[in-house]
Amino acid sequence: MRTSIRRTRALGTFAVVAALATGLLAGCANDSDDGSDGDGGSGGGGGKTTLTVGTFGVFGYKQSGLYDEYMKLHPDITIKENVTTRTDVYWPKVLTRLQAGSGTDDIQAIEIGNITEAVQTQAGKFVDLGKDVDKSQWLDWKNAQATTKEGKLIGLGTDIGPMAICYRKDLFQKAGLPTDRAELAKMWQGDWAKYVDVGKRYMKKAPKGTKFVDSASSVYNAAIGGESEAYYDKDGKVAWDRSPGVKKAWDVAMSVATSDMSAKLKQFDPTWDQAYANAGFATVACPAWMIGYIEQKSGDAGKGKWDVAAAPTAANWGGSFIGVPTAGKHQKEAVALAKWLTAPEQQAKVFAKQASFPSTPAAYGGLKPAAETTAYFSDAPLTQIFSDAAKTIPSQYMGPKDQPIRGALTDIGILQVEQKGKSPAQGWEAATKEIKDVLGQ
Repeated sequence: MRTSIRRTRALGTFAVVAALATGLLAGCANDSDDGSDGDGGSGGGGGKTTLTVGTFGVFGYKQSGLYDEYMKLHPDITIKENVTTRTDVYWPKVLTRLQAGSGTDDIQAIEIGNITEAVQTQAGKFVDLGKDVDKSQWLDWKNAQATTKEGKLIGLGTDIGPMAICYRKDLFQKAGLPTDRAELAKMWQGDWAKYVDVGKRYMKKAPKGTKFVDSASSVYNAAIGGESEAYYDKDGKVAWDRSPGVKKAWDVAMSVATSDMSAKLKQFDPTWDQAYANAGFATVACPAWMIGYIEQKSGDAGKGKWDVAAAPTAANWGGSFIGVPTAGKHQKEAVALAKWLTAPEQQAKVFAKQASFPSTPAAYGGLKPAAETTAYFSDAPLTQIFSDAAKTIPSQYMGPKDQPIRGALTDIGILQVEQKGKSPAQGWEAATKEIKDVLGQ
């Protein structure tokens, strides 16, 4: 899912209004569907040093012109990007090369779902970037995700996914609900259960053929994204089955799954896309990068009908890092490039190209949506909503099996209840069985 998100986000229509001195993800490179990459050699040509940057999906550095800009500033450097389309192909390949101590790119991208594994099992294979950067440039919780217990920073933050609620104000009006974003935000402030209560009100007078929310799983993912403890505790031990955060998110998802307010869709499937075009649901939990996706899938018919309000709690969905493997031949030059690519000015330029929200707060003051995007979302203060959320997202304890545990709960447990009519207890039992298999228990 992460890969398809990266490709689609390039369609976002955010833009930066000049404010930053020199100026975050979409590159077009060799993005092949079979997961192959280009020549990973890092030898220089014509007296130049060639730096390779390994990414997955579309990262934006090439398409936003950052590589060309850097090479112009540093005539002795040539940059080559090696792209692997699928994250599930990219990361195992990187792990193999890290273990072998050879074949890595000079800079390697690390997806948020893999950062804990990298921190816990591969930290020795990466340069400590904390010695070369001003860590205060990044959000504290973003740095924490890439920092070992000993304080080693193995990756510099690229983008993040602060959460909001995108809603169809035309459907809210027909259902007899308030349409003002501030009033709605206040109605569900502090608790996703309050958001579900608004859904119950919506369904009492729901316009024909519409539901309040796209899926119970999306509500679960949004809710768990704002919890400090999810699948692992602060000591790094598996804790999903006793986690207050998981219980809270599961309970709110069950209140959706067992009601009539869900459209029961799977995100990023064609039926989900079609529901946008047909105004099939009234709300969706939307990270910043989803703004462009909604605009694209809803089309001209949705212009001025969508609005954006603050989410019940500050939460994050998405984001990546770039690190410098110790096996690289040009570590000093690679560190310098990684610092430059993730500096606030450069993150702002990638944001301008494809709406990847920066992980560096210094960039926020100069970010403004393009006029057409502002108009599409009813003049909502998008940058303010997302930046306010970004600054208050809690640091979440993460572990190497976060993704499969989450997948078991959403794609098996919640799905059993929402689409197959099983009880919450049966859904939990099915998820538990899968998680135990994943953990080898």
